[in-house]
Formats: sequence, C-alpha cells, structure tokens
Amino acid sequence: MNKLLSSILFSVIYLSFFSCKKEDSGDDLADKPYVIEYPAGFEPMLFPEGNELTTLRVNLGKKLFFDKRLSRDSTIACASCHFQQNAFADFNQLSTGIENRKGFRNSPTLANLGYHPYFFFDGGVPTLELQILAPIEDVNEMDFSVPAVIERLKDDADIQKLSQLAYGRSFDPFVLTRSIAAFERTLISGNSRFDQYYYQGKSSALNVSEKRGLDLFFSNKTNCSTCHSGFNLSNYEFINIGLYETYVDSGRTRVTLNPNDRGKFKTPTLRNIAVTSPYMHDGSMNTLEEVVEHFNSGGKNHINRDSLIKPLNLTTAEKTDLVNFLKALTDEEFLSNIKFKE
Repeated sequence: MNKLLSSILFSVIYLSFFSCKKEDSGDDLADKPYVIEYPAGFEPMLFPEGNELTTLRVNLGKKLFFDKRLSRDSTIACASCHFQQNAFADFNQLSTGIENRKGFRNSPTLANLGYHPYFFFDGGVPTLELQILAPIEDVNEMDFSVPAVIERLKDDADIQKLSQLAYGRSFDPFVLTRSIAAFERTLISGNSRFDQYYYQGKSSALNVSEKRGLDLFFSNKTNCSTCHSGFNLSNYEFINIGLYETYVDSGRTRVTLNPNDRGKFKTPTLRNIAVTSPYMHDGSMNTLEEVVEHFNSGGKNHINRDSLIKPLNLTTAEKTDLVNFLKALTDEEFLSNIKFKE
C-alpha cells in the first residue's frame, strides 16, 4: 500500500510539473468539441479546465482504455475489468489483474462516472484524472508505473499523433490521464424504462408491478431514495449499511483514519443494477433478491450502522415489486452503444 501511495504521489508531482508544457502543433484545428446529448433529467457535466471534451481527446482515451500495454506484462487493460455488457462493471466478485492476482474490491460500473465528486468506494481519490493512476500502479491490477507506460508507448506513431492533435503535446502522463478521463466522461446512461416513465412521461414504460416498486422505492417505508437520490440515484455519501458485524475492509476509515467511518462506503448508483452483479463493495451478494432481503432485515449489528438501516417488514409481494423496479433501471441502449466499443 505504501509503495502504491508513493508511486501515485510521484505521478501527481510529475503531472503538476509538466501540466503547463504545451508543444506547438499546426493541426489543432483538426479537433472539434465533443457534444454530449444529455438524457432528460440530467444536469450538464462540469469539465476540469484543460480537459474539456473534444472528439480526439475522447478517441485517444478510448484507444488507451482498451490498450493492454498499460499493464506490466501487457495482459490487462482498463476494459479487462469493466465490460460494456455489464454497464462497464465486472461480473467477477473481485477483478483479476496480471498473473491472475486478485484485487480486494468489486469493480463498480463506470456509467455516469463523470458526475461523481470523488472516486473509489472509500472516496480516496478526488478527481477522475488522478483515479487513472491507481490501477496502473496497483500491484494486484496492472503492476506498472506511469513513466514506464510513457516509455513503452513513446514510439507508437498513432498515439503520438493523436496526442499532438488532441492536446498539442507529445504523449506524457498529462495526456495519458486526461484522455482516459475524457473517454470515461462520455459513458452516460439515462434511457432505462424508468427514465422513459419518470423523466420522459411515457406511462406505459413500466408495468403495474414496476410502478408499485417505484412507489415503494420513493416511500418513507423503505427510504431507498434518501441515499439513492438524484438523476444518478446516488447522494455519493458514505454509509455503513450493516453488511457485517466485523469488517475486513475498513472502508472510509482507510482515508480518514477515523474509527467512526469503519464499514462506511460510498453509496453506489443503482442505474443498470440488474447487470452489475455481484453486489456490495466486496461482491458478496449475487442477486437483487439478496440485496433487498438484506435491507429488509435491517442488516447486521455494527456500532457504525446508519440509523436509516432498520427492518422494513416488506411482504413477499412488495419485495418482488421492488426487485422488478430495480430491473427497470437497465439502459439497454447503453449496454450495446457502438460508440463505446473497441
């Protein structure tokens, strides 16, 4: 862990030092702004200065997202743990890195990642650009280093050309992190049957059971929408849901060192939840029925368990309706959108 943090710190310093260096390029006009068509109900996305979306920045980031050369042995790409058919989540309980090494958390969906205020289940990384560094440097994922990636790709003519056209500079850590972040910000999902019903006004988009489940979801009986709020169905806060009486993964405490944060993890989006199993930070639940039953039971006793987590006393029919509603959060168009394919 200390090696990873040291490597990331070096990369942050490197990025800061070189972020102002910009090489002249006569081809800047070849690029153009990338236009996002926001789904109904969505807010416009904010972009960091210097990494506004353009077509070539997104194209370069997409190319790197699928490039296995970012790992030490050239076997693992970002896409190796984030599959489009699973809403860019991982169907494995724990993701597999180089040499079949296992990570310690489940890989979450990347859908609507550009709206998140911080990253990872413990919120330990403040920007999407910095998040890119972690899997490259992590010994259980890509087990490489950012300088080594730059050296390996320095003679790739296509990447160097795209780098010049998109950012006006040779391929470097700044371009590596910014371009992948740019591509990931385009992974917007907002056309589920729930969206068609709730935001687009199509009353027939949900069936009777799904509508009852929606009412339950937004009711005081379940309080689901207290945490899973807004158009991305997350308030991004950290909460202990009573998953365990003893947590092996300390959650938010890894960042704050505060024992009151033990077992607290960032509230995940519920969008495309039916295709992003297994669930929880450690992939310990396989079905939506298990998840609903956990919250219905009130969870396990833990000193940090949130007061919202308490027995719901749902009937069998209500639990079925709630699961059916959650399944209606799947955006089929997003799962097959050709823009995101390699």
